[in-house]
Amino acid sequence: MTFEFFHAVDTGRSRTNNEDSVAVDEGNALAVLADGMGGYNAGEVASGMATSFICTELGRWLAQAAQRASDLEVRRAMDICVDNANRAIFNAANANPQYAGMGTTLVVAVFREGQLRLGHVGDSRAYRWRGGQLTQITRDHSLLQEQIDAGLITPEQAAFSANKNLVTRAVGVEDTVLLETHLHELQPGDVYLMCSDGLSDMLDDPMIARLLQTHDALPAAGKALIDAANEAGGKDNIALILVRVAGGTAAPGRPWWKFGR
Repeated sequence: MTFEFFHAVDTGRSRTNNEDSVAVDEGNALAVLADGMGGYNAGEVASGMATSFICTELGRWLAQAAQRASDLEVRRAMDICVDNANRAIFNAANANPQYAGMGTTLVVAVFREGQLRLGHVGDSRAYRWRGGQLTQITRDHSLLQEQIDAGLITPEQAAFSANKNLVTRAVGVEDTVLLETHLHELQPGDVYLMCSDGLSDMLDDPMIARLLQTHDALPAAGKALIDAANEAGGKDNIALILVRVAGGTAAPGRPWWKFGR
């Protein structure tokens, strides 16, 4: 399989700084997106550290392990990289008063032959567009999602809640973090959207689906999504990564080697 990538970040209409960050390693079919939080400039420090560290370290491992590594090994490498990034952000926050309390959401995706290993922390999301149907394939780690799961509010009521930005899990706020990961089967023609809540809070699923259906080229689809989020208010920074799955056969794998801390 081969993969086409597009990524973009936009400040939005209400913010002056950008706390969202993306990193893509097309050669190793790796994509990372983060939405930072914290005091002045701290959010962008946390998100930038997360995307840079994970893309560099996990990308290096993938370049060596290639297709010969099992999914279990990929998952373990992903866990270790996220854990190391979490510790780096946590330590930086404790060492620098201006960064106190900083953290970041995270979505990390490793695309391989026929499979997607997807991990996430917080309320940044991933969607799959397949056969004219849009499916959210991550579940928010947020107070709002917990209230929906408990039956306290409906998804419709959640759209107008004041608790939208209260996450229950984030990278860098504690000395450990739990990365939720899932394995997904890939099909040629699939399009995957990773995004911060600056997009998903502004656009509901039917609108996202309509824009993906209307714009076949990934750059056009990405621009349309960002423009629509800004037209809907642009209340936060907007980050997105789009990945299209094409047919074909992956190159032969190189020898596997172990990942260490």
